[in-house]
Amino acid sequence: MKTPLTLLAIALAALASAQSNEIDTSGLPNVSVAKPGLVAAGRPSPEAVAALKARGFRTVIDLRTPAEPGFAEEKAAVEAQGLRYVNVPVVGGAFSGKDVDAVKAALDQATDGPILLHCASSNRVGAVWAVLQAREGMPVDQALAEGARVGLTSPTLAEAARRVAAEGTPAKP
Repeated sequence: MKTPLTLLAIALAALASAQSNEIDTSGLPNVSVAKPGLVAAGRPSPEAVAALKARGFRTVIDLRTPAEPGFAEEKAAVEAQGLRYVNVPVVGGAFSGKDVDAVKAALDQATDGPILLHCASSNRVGAVWAVLQAREGMPVDQALAEGARVGLTSPTLAEAARRVAAEGTPAKP
């Protein structure tokens, strides 16, 4: 029979092991873990971008447009580390189901390790995440709350996410 002290030691060892497997998210603004292996954030600092591989990331999905600050520099820095860089430009005012479809395809292709999904502030990430959750069967209000948890703050973009979520899951070809 295990004593309480033995059980405590086992629990502390498990906790330490779990903590050592966590990804370092310093330098990532508005960061949250959307789900295990998927980190949502705003635009990473140049120092954070330079350390993505060392932190365990394997894929970066950037929802910013090429005209946004730091776009080209980030793409080059990510690719220089041998990481997969995917750009799915999402424009808040034109947010659509096609944007969500493109992000879903990128997420589905990123099977080799942790993913950083980001935009400038994590607002667009939250909108995409909310629609993905709704498409998985989560009630829309709950999906929007989940989107807010990972960065959705704009009422206008939240309404756009609600509209896109109401359109439902795209038909399979």
